[in-house]
Amino acid sequence: LDGVSDYLPDPSEVENVALDQLNGESEVVMQTDSKQKFVGLAFKLEKGRYGQLTYLRVYQGSLRKGQLLKMGGVGGSKTIKLPRIVRMHADEMEDVDQVGAGEIVAMFGVECPSGTTFCDPSLDMTMTSIHVPDPVMSLSIKPKSTKDNDVFSKALGRFMFEDPTLRVEVDSETHETLISGMGELHLDIYCQRLEREYNCEVVVGRPKVAYRETCTGRAEFNYLHKKQSGGSGQYGRVIGYLEPLPEGSKEQYVFDNEMIGNAVPPEFIPAIEKGLREQLEEGAIAGNPIQGVRFALTDGQTHPVDSNEIAFRMATRGAFRQGFMAANPIVLEPIMTVEVEVPSEFQGTTVSNLSRRRGMILGSDTRDQMIVITAEVPLSEMFGYSSDLRSTTEGKGTFTMEFLRHAPVPKDAQNDIVKEYEKQRAEGNK
Repeated sequence: LDGVSDYLPDPSEVENVALDQLNGESEVVMQTDSKQKFVGLAFKLEKGRYGQLTYLRVYQGSLRKGQLLKMGGVGGSKTIKLPRIVRMHADEMEDVDQVGAGEIVAMFGVECPSGTTFCDPSLDMTMTSIHVPDPVMSLSIKPKSTKDNDVFSKALGRFMFEDPTLRVEVDSETHETLISGMGELHLDIYCQRLEREYNCEVVVGRPKVAYRETCTGRAEFNYLHKKQSGGSGQYGRVIGYLEPLPEGSKEQYVFDNEMIGNAVPPEFIPAIEKGLREQLEEGAIAGNPIQGVRFALTDGQTHPVDSNEIAFRMATRGAFRQGFMAANPIVLEPIMTVEVEVPSEFQGTTVSNLSRRRGMILGSDTRDQMIVITAEVPLSEMFGYSSDLRSTTEGKGTFTMEFLRHAPVPKDAQNDIVKEYEKQRAEGNK
């Protein structure tokens, strides 16, 4: 604690920025001054004995019991009165009447999702949004007993409310409930919480890695969607090319209209982009979302009667599939930055274990008589690593894992992924 006090900055030494919704989301620097108008951020939720406990960081101004607050992100339509403020000391609470800028408190009686901004009613501020990464792993999950279905649904809804990195969805083909998150441990904790907090035993399926697809070359497409069914039909031709985005690009996709003239009328261009977005959700080789592609529209063709938005949406989907399969598509897998801390006598065993898991060792360091090994390892190879590490280090080893990037999978692994996808599709069509 002395080190924290001596070396870490106090709230007045850090510049925090909020977005002013009344002024086109212009940036406003927060002042760590209790005399200014209040701005705070709810960063953590907890189910307490008296309902939802909302942890709040005060960035500007002061917070008083009974104060009126506006919830940011809802257009100023919801103003609440703060019933109770407490200062947390581990699991004990101390009721307080007022706190100042830079403090962290908890509020009772406020229902809000994690990441909500609260401010003075005369303001309309939102703190810069916390980046929520896409999930890298999913599990199928269901209650062991059907009588627990209601509790199961309520618990998952609560968990999503607390944690924006947790996603819950129902697979449209298998009708299984899937939970997706940032890794094996992340999802395992929620499975344990279901049993511990809600007395709901669950059956968990095999983990699934969130693969992606992309193209590695340039390919042209020329696709005609034509459908005649009596009366007005559908007609739309889309011509252009597909190519990969530059390495390191943060865009999922880029749509460029490079047409000269109006071979495709302007009113159909939004339908083309919508068709592109729909097709990006399911890849052509293994059914995974597609990223890192540039779709350029260079020409097209219409029919005076049969051309409409649906026709061009379907034509775009067909054109994208045509171009994507010709542009050397590959499957990408999530790569994790793994940091393993072990006693020095287990360094060799740990390095060889990571290498067997297709890990690339970046380096090692000494920290408090422990060896810290840093590596980049595919997520698909990290399943079961925690128990493996415990057994090889006599329970003395620990590790942390964080998503880094997506990278191409080896050719043999891609063939296995494609075969598994085709097998699932064949079973789903029976």
